[in-house]
Amino acid sequence: MIPFTKMHGCANDYIYVSELDDVIDDPNSLAIEMSKRHFSVGSDGLVLICKSDVADFKMRMFNLDGSEGMMCGNAIRCVGKYVYDKKYTDKLDLSIETKSGIKYLKLYPNDNNKIEFVSVDMGQASFEPKVIPLQEDKKYINHKCLINGDYYDITAVSMGNPHCVIFMNNINSLELDKIGPVFENNKLFPTKVNTEFIEIIDKNHLNMRVYERGSGETYACGTGACASVCAACINGISPFNETIYVNLIGGTLEIIVDEDFNVTMKGPARRVFEGEYYND
Repeated sequence: MIPFTKMHGCANDYIYVSELDDVIDDPNSLAIEMSKRHFSVGSDGLVLICKSDVADFKMRMFNLDGSEGMMCGNAIRCVGKYVYDKKYTDKLDLSIETKSGIKYLKLYPNDNNKIEFVSVDMGQASFEPKVIPLQEDKKYINHKCLINGDYYDITAVSMGNPHCVIFMNNINSLELDKIGPVFENNKLFPTKVNTEFIEIIDKNHLNMRVYERGSGETYACGTGACASVCAACINGISPFNETIYVNLIGGTLEIIVDEDFNVTMKGPARRVFEGEYYND
C-alpha cells in the first residue's frame, strides 16, 4: 500500500509520493502503472519527494512511460506546497534538489496558511548545442529546419532539459499527436526533446501548446513556458525583465527573464485528492 497525493500545476498533473520515510523499490514501473488514465490513478507521471544532503528536499520525477525526467517546473511548485501544507517544513523559501541542479522556491500562503502560488528560480537557460544537446555543433536560434517534409523556424533551448520552440499561427489547429512524435524522435535531438508551439498575442502574452518527451501533449509544461519566453526574448519578440504571461491549456504562468537568461516562474499549485495505491 502506497499513500499518495494527486496534485497539479496548471493541469500538469502528477502523483506525489513521499520517500522521506520509506523508499520506493521500482519507481519506473510504478510511474507506468499509476499514471494509466481510466485504469489507475491517472497522471502525467510520478514525483517522489526525498531527503537531500544538499538542499531542503529532493525531487525525482518520472514520465508516464517510466523514464526519469530532469525537471518539471509545474511539478516542483507542487512539491513546495506538499512539504509546507503537510508541515514537513515551515519555511517559505525552499531549496529543492533536482537532476537539473538545485532550484529555489518562494511560497505564497493564503489566509488559511495553505500554499496557493509558488515562484521558482529556474536558473539560467542555455542555447549552447552541447548543453541542450543538439546533434549539430551550432546554435539553433530561429533556424529553419526541414522536419518531416515541412520547414519550421526552430529555437533550441535548455532549461536543464531540451526544448524546441516554434513560433507560428493557429496552434489550436495542430495535430500534435501526429507532429509531436516527429520532433521528439528527430535525430537532431539525441536525448529527444520537448516541443513548444507558440502563438504571439503581444509582446507580454503568448499562447502555448506543448508535446513533452515521454508524455505526449500535456496541459502545461513549466520548463517549456520558461524556454519559450527565453526564445521570445532572444528573437526580439518579448522584453527582458518584464512579466510575460504564457497561456497554456491548463492555465497561465508568469515568466520573467533577465538579460543573462536567468528565469523566474510563478504559478499555481493545487492539491486534488489523496489516496492509497495497492501495488498488487
